Amino acid sequence: MGAITPLGASTDAFWDGLVAGRSGIARISQFDPADNDVHIGGECRDFDPGPFIDARLIKRMDRFAQFAYVAARLASDQASLAPDVCDPQRAGVILGTGIGGLREIEEQHLRLIHKGPSKVSAFTIPKLMANAAAGHIAIGLNLRGSSASTATACASAGTAMGDAIQALRNGVLDIVVTGGSEAACTPLGLAAFAAMKALSTRNSEPARASRPFDRDRDGFVLSEGAGVLVFEEYEHARKRGAEIYAEVLGFGATTDAGDIVQPDPDGRGAARSMRMALEDARLNPDNVDYINAHGTSTPLGDVAETRAIKSVFGAAAQRVAVSSTKSCIGHLLGASGGVEAIACVLAMRNRTLPPTINLDHPDPECDLDYVPHTARDAAVRVAMNNSFGFGGHNTCVLFGLPR
Repeated sequence: MGAITPLGASTDAFWDGLVAGRSGIARISQFDPADNDVHIGGECRDFDPGPFIDARLIKRMDRFAQFAYVAARLASDQASLAPDVCDPQRAGVILGTGIGGLREIEEQHLRLIHKGPSKVSAFTIPKLMANAAAGHIAIGLNLRGSSASTATACASAGTAMGDAIQALRNGVLDIVVTGGSEAACTPLGLAAFAAMKALSTRNSEPARASRPFDRDRDGFVLSEGAGVLVFEEYEHARKRGAEIYAEVLGFGATTDAGDIVQPDPDGRGAARSMRMALEDARLNPDNVDYINAHGTSTPLGDVAETRAIKSVFGAAAQRVAVSSTKSCIGHLLGASGGVEAIACVLAMRNRTLPPTINLDHPDPECDLDYVPHTARDAAVRVAMNNSFGFGGHNTCVLFGLPR
């Protein structure tokens, strides 16, 4: 597993920050946000691609592809994916991104306007295209099976993991590098989400801005990063002696087919994705110990997800632990599902539930156990990861401890 997040440029830094209840949100530093209503975001300030990517290649990769490549290298190293452990023809990459190379689009558009078409970079398209990250990972790790990019907004990583599961189950691939990456903390990205009134304007208290399920939440915090995992067919992993961190037990995906940005008020599509994942895993709600919620800190989304969980879990909804790691790192858009899948795996492995920080005054309509403020020791055998996106996309992945 490899995580690049506002809490640090490693999986350990991500997990340690979550468990400590630390916020990675601060005033945006990559550009001056003063003209916007929103001045804060979750930037990966510690990120340095230098040790992982050739200096010349760095210039030919958008920041979202750099995040993805480094996270994939971290995941590959942890999984001991040496060149001789698998047939390259049976190893692939399926990676999600909601937007792709937004920074490159903005920079080259400025060149076009101010300097003319002859000054637009020849690397513009290879940098901005949404499949650039998957392509660079395949090249760097010599993965010659299928390679693809998924784009379902903030469910992109969830969709990618679902496609990866199917590729393994269908026998098409033995190994899939999957997850998501995003780098939309740009002038246009911030202005566009702010124009939708989707973002928190708690500029004076950045660390307290992302507050899922809290009465005083006022929108999500725009963040960047990547979360990449290595999915492998069980017997293939066992035969080569790979360390198995978790098993993927089930997957569900649905679409609201309602509004292009707002969730179904009762979370009916989200609930169906959770039911599908449980049926796929042949589990009952009582079997789930922890839900890593989509939990974005938006007024509508948090209530809709709470209603969805209640409709699926029934009486068990009052017993299952639910938390939102976005309270610490903000919303990584298309990368969020990958990062949160890593949180699920580490919650099981470390027997620790990451908290929902800033939950000072719970919304009366959000009345589940959201693990407020501090991490909690707990035996977690099965963890659920929810991801929902603009366009009405809903995904749910279930993870379990290895056999």
